[in-house]
Amino acid sequence: MINLVRRTTESVRVQTLRSTGAAVIAYVVATSTLSQPAPLTAPLTALLVVQVTLYATLTTGIRRVNAVVVGVLIASGFSSLVGLSWWSLGLTIFTSLIIGRLVRVNEFVPEVAISAMLVLGVAQVADTAWERVFETLIGAGVGLLFNLLFAPPVWVETAGASIDGLAREMGQMFRDLGGDLGGRVTVEQAAERLHRARRIDHDIVAVDASLRQAEESIRLNPRVRQGLLYRVVLRTGLDTLEICAVVLRVLARTLTDLAKDRVDEPLFPAEVAAGLTELFGQMAEAVESFSTLITTPVAAGAEDAESRLADALTVSRTTRDRVADMLLAAVQQHPRKWQLHGALLAEVDRILDELDIEKRTERLGKELDRHSGELHARHPRLLALRRRLDLTKGVNRAKAETGGR
Repeated sequence: MINLVRRTTESVRVQTLRSTGAAVIAYVVATSTLSQPAPLTAPLTALLVVQVTLYATLTTGIRRVNAVVVGVLIASGFSSLVGLSWWSLGLTIFTSLIIGRLVRVNEFVPEVAISAMLVLGVAQVADTAWERVFETLIGAGVGLLFNLLFAPPVWVETAGASIDGLAREMGQMFRDLGGDLGGRVTVEQAAERLHRARRIDHDIVAVDASLRQAEESIRLNPRVRQGLLYRVVLRTGLDTLEICAVVLRVLARTLTDLAKDRVDEPLFPAEVAAGLTELFGQMAEAVESFSTLITTPVAAGAEDAESRLADALTVSRTTRDRVADMLLAAVQQHPRKWQLHGALLAEVDRILDELDIEKRTERLGKELDRHSGELHARHPRLLALRRRLDLTKGVNRAKAETGGR
């Protein structure tokens, strides 16, 4: 499997320094404001809250504080009824884990039980309980402020590099398939290409994980404008490449079936093989140009990338029609396994259709409308306020154009 998920040493160093700084500051704040001799919960919370993305910091901080408060309340309730014993401890842990899942703290369910255990064994439960809550709030607050002042990295470029690596792997796969057609293709060679096409599925999983991290790094990040557009462009682009990867695997399967049927002869006549080699090379260019288009910012030359993609698709379709005529003539002379020739052309058509610029534009529009509709459904008051602001701007603009009359 190729190394598609790109990481940089600099990002790891920066993340380490950010986490260390947040933990130390949280400890200093806790020791200066609380009476606990060693308020280690505050730096622990800050360390865990300062995640890779600002969105993760916000959601993690809320869930962690929620988990600690629930655990403290459970311990306070049990301490007023029973003392500390093996059965009360077990009952506290069991109750904490159940309630933790009910309040939806997700990965912090064990934190509910840990907080309850730490508070249950202390003599002055009430004071210790609130001290622990305050420590957690201090750690979460410091972690959140730290990420607001020192914004986490945006992983869009990393995700784009991963997507581009996937597209180039697919492009090389097309070229290798075309290169095989120049001579006799053994069943073993065709099967190896098929297995390689199947391995691209695992690459897509890795790229998808990288893209999810990028999408999360954009959300609520003050350094990013048009975050929704970035997310939709990359996500729809990866979806298109995933469909093309599936069709590429089917295409490799078609060639493998042809190799099994024609063990002692070439898969295609020399002229047809040369045409298919040319076609696969042009499709490789189209896939790589599509990747460049979706990973290139508008200001950096996306128009040039779109022009290259359009040219690659036009040339590919022309070559495809020429190859189709040659395949038809070959089938009429040698009709054996004619259905595989038709399947081959259908698979080429499907890939070219998925990469089509107009189809991509239509898909982008639908996704943006869907996200906008979901946002409006969740926040109708925000929509009403935005409409009022737009109306006010329109009125002011009209007054300015008419001289205030």
